[in-house]
Amino acid sequence: MATAPASRPRPAPTRRSRARAGKGPRKAGTAASASLPVLRLELRVRDDLLDPAGRSARAALQQAGLRGLGSVRVLRTYFLEGPLDAEGRRRAAQALGDAVLDVASFGRPRAAPRGVHEVTVMRRAGVSDPEAETARRLLQSLGLCVAQVKAARTYRVQGRVPRAALGAAAARALGNEVIEEVLAGAPATYRFPHPTPAVAQRVEVLLRTLDGEALLALSRRMGLSLSRVEMEAVQAHFRTLGREPTDVELETVAQTWSEHCKHKTLGGAVRMTEGGTVRTFRNLLKETVFAATQRLAKPWCWSVFKDNAGVIDFDGTDGVCMKVETHNHPSAIEPYGGAGTGIGGVIRDILGTGLGARPVANTDVFCFGPPDLPQGKVPKGCMHPLRLLKGVVSGVRDYGNRMGIPTVNGAILFDPRYVGNPVVYAGCVGILPRRFVRKGARPGDLVVAFGGRTGRDGIHGATFSSEELSAESETVSSGAVQIGDAITEKKVLDVLLQARDRGWFHAVTDCGAGGFSSAVGEMGADLGADVDLSTAPLKYPGLKAFEVWISEAQERMVAAVPPRAWKAFQRLCASEDVEAFALGRFTRDHRLVVRHGRTVLARLSMEFLHEGLPRVQRDACWTPPRLAEPRPRAKASWTADLAAVLRMPQVGSKEWVVRQYDHEVQSGAVVRPFMGPHGGPSDAAVLAPKLGSRRGIVLSNGINPAYGDIDPHQMALLAVDEALRNAVAVGADPARVAILDNFTWGSCSRPETLGARVKAAEGCRDAALLYGTPFISGKDSLNNEFRTEDGRVIVVPPTLLVSALGVIDDVRKTVTLEAKRPGARIVVVGRTRDELGGSHWYRLQGWLGARVPTVQPDAPRVLAAVSRAIRAGLVLSAHDLSEGGLAVAAAEMAFSGHHGLDLDLRALPVQGRLDDARRLFSESPTRLLLEVDAARLPALRRLLRAARAPHAVLGTVTQEPVLRVRSSRGRHDAIHSPTEVLRKAWRSALPVPTETAE
Repeated sequence: MATAPASRPRPAPTRRSRARAGKGPRKAGTAASASLPVLRLELRVRDDLLDPAGRSARAALQQAGLRGLGSVRVLRTYFLEGPLDAEGRRRAAQALGDAVLDVASFGRPRAAPRGVHEVTVMRRAGVSDPEAETARRLLQSLGLCVAQVKAARTYRVQGRVPRAALGAAAARALGNEVIEEVLAGAPATYRFPHPTPAVAQRVEVLLRTLDGEALLALSRRMGLSLSRVEMEAVQAHFRTLGREPTDVELETVAQTWSEHCKHKTLGGAVRMTEGGTVRTFRNLLKETVFAATQRLAKPWCWSVFKDNAGVIDFDGTDGVCMKVETHNHPSAIEPYGGAGTGIGGVIRDILGTGLGARPVANTDVFCFGPPDLPQGKVPKGCMHPLRLLKGVVSGVRDYGNRMGIPTVNGAILFDPRYVGNPVVYAGCVGILPRRFVRKGARPGDLVVAFGGRTGRDGIHGATFSSEELSAESETVSSGAVQIGDAITEKKVLDVLLQARDRGWFHAVTDCGAGGFSSAVGEMGADLGADVDLSTAPLKYPGLKAFEVWISEAQERMVAAVPPRAWKAFQRLCASEDVEAFALGRFTRDHRLVVRHGRTVLARLSMEFLHEGLPRVQRDACWTPPRLAEPRPRAKASWTADLAAVLRMPQVGSKEWVVRQYDHEVQSGAVVRPFMGPHGGPSDAAVLAPKLGSRRGIVLSNGINPAYGDIDPHQMALLAVDEALRNAVAVGADPARVAILDNFTWGSCSRPETLGARVKAAEGCRDAALLYGTPFISGKDSLNNEFRTEDGRVIVVPPTLLVSALGVIDDVRKTVTLEAKRPGARIVVVGRTRDELGGSHWYRLQGWLGARVPTVQPDAPRVLAAVSRAIRAGLVLSAHDLSEGGLAVAAAEMAFSGHHGLDLDLRALPVQGRLDDARRLFSESPTRLLLEVDAARLPALRRLLRAARAPHAVLGTVTQEPVLRVRSSRGRHDAIHSPTEVLRKAWRSALPVPTETAE
């Protein structure tokens, strides 16, 4: 079992100057309460009732390899610090338990019956525990004298189970030793820690005389993740000042210069070598992705690449904004908390856009190792992919659902290279009135923080995200994992929007990576700021000053509040049970001053902080991989292959995941994740976010890392094409769609890895210019690698997620994928080519291939024509051809509507001589299937011919639910299957956890 993370080692030598500590607010349960009694409250489900939590725990233990299990029951335990009489105990039990379902008891735990073993899971000291904190606040609101609360779960396990095996299985399946203790038995009491408040100290780090290697070693010891060149730049700056830096100054520089915050690889200089040609980028981002947006200069783009999210015009009065973040490293260590704070953090990005947007939808895309990976092949220090999947999904589910924000769109991918480093993309969309798009702090404004309290969770989160993971990361980097509290964030949202409408702040941002250091440093970059950390409320005493400054404790926002509005803002926060405090002021001197009471901890030039990062030219190279193109054997029937592709976890149904999300809350859903009588997979989500308005938002995405293994430039083009194609399939106008890029890559210190990154960035630029589609926001996540105990490095595949955000004038004109009308014609738009490289059918055979799908110059014209046809009412249903090609798209279209399709491959528009395998499973881009009423077919064909869009009538919709596809040779059926058989194959793709199935 992992031990609690040790306090961070301090670099030596240092100089410390002690000073009187500033007096901040004292949290209930500090040293003053050390003598209070501790009571134990146990709540258990009545013996005559089912225990759902126990059934889930039993399934998890079985999956962890524990055998001989009988029933499992769960006891919820609360340790309450404070004097409670009999009436107080009754009220506490009534408040925390369920009078109908639970049996409550105070005092020592009852002895476990014979043949029953017990194991208890509880949060480690110092780790945020929203459940315990909510219980404390609830009991105190009832007038009960409770200073602190500790929550725990005790599992009573029946069966012939060795105690050691139970402890090991519980550590794997019921708790996470990064943040939790797993204890044998049921503890009778709990000893609450009562740390002494830390004395403010100015700690100087002696680095002016160190050589390069010593500087690099110092960076490693302090967890700064700064390179030797960067440490030498810091050294030179402080030599100029004639003094040593403080620990707070070094921490501030480290988070500001981190890859997470500064994007120094994407925004840096690159010397690219390809095929004997050398080209140089002074700033890769500005000369690729951002350059395309500037060149397009769309007037409906209100704010791009300069705020927490990109903003486009929605209806002239309001804008719609979107941001997608990654939370990979924290989710690898603690999937529930990492993913929850990932979605919570991107929601705060929306709250911090302009003067505050209202979140209306969440999206997520996850990448994991194979869900059926044998436990013995999971590297030490990694969790099993299925456990990661369940934890990540639960984290996103609980955070979004509790905040009342629908989760409406996403994807889940699988690849063995994600086993050491899962990828978690979390996105959020918001509505922002146009008058609130601009913001800016002003001299004299108060630096006001409001929301959650500050703790040790999230220390070094910004720099941790720049590091390679290893077998030791789960213990060494555990302090970088944040713990979220969705209810607190919902209250912060309510406060922020009310204060915004009343004009009570000039600027606002979230405390994301780097905490106060990042938020205050960025808001005051053009001004200056003077802050006093002694005013910050803490979750518990004992935090050092630098920990308060860089902590990434969740649910905190920072606003620039004019002094005239401060009292009113305080009253509003108090009315919504949100803590707010003035941390300092924004100044005019272009300096960042951090103090604790009278002790000055940091004094930094804003110019050095934001402009002092040394520019380093990185070398990149690209050599196309030497790959073979397989030659599959001909078959008479491809029905079994289609069913096998539908059963692939990458392609098949994710229903058990999606159904856990509330996608109906806020009542704006028009096109939902599943549509049709039998719930087929929607191409995109459509929302109507404003009551009384028919205008809607469309959300879609494009991603396939396998293409990047062959050609990262085409991968980017294909991701953009897929995102746009999905949006068009529900009725979006591609001329009013904006896109976001999210790169997840390995270490760009290797020239070949950076070379692939350059190719993908150029692909993004070329795609944006080809389609006339601007990028409005983006994020890159590098160093996604895992080093095993034996020294092997598992590098994630080159992964690019493109998210599309569009506006639909009238949501009544949207279409969905399911076949609707027997006798209607099925029209395919787009041309199929011999390009199965990176396809799912190849992957099923264990092949990669050499011929990657290629975007053609006529792609924008084809998409525009389909969009016009849908908006003209000529199309009954539409579905894009992507994963699995024509065969999968036809199957999904058929079984979603519980109808059949009768198609003929001889009519398919193709380029070259293609056999049935390529016609069925090629993933050529810019192709869609359209269902068209026979009476409207001539009008559709005239429209498509006028646009010179390749198309053909493939067949008809049939009443009988059978998918029949005639071979291109015309002598037999290439596919013939009842659609219900195909639907069952599709639904069986992803292994459903036992507790979910029950």
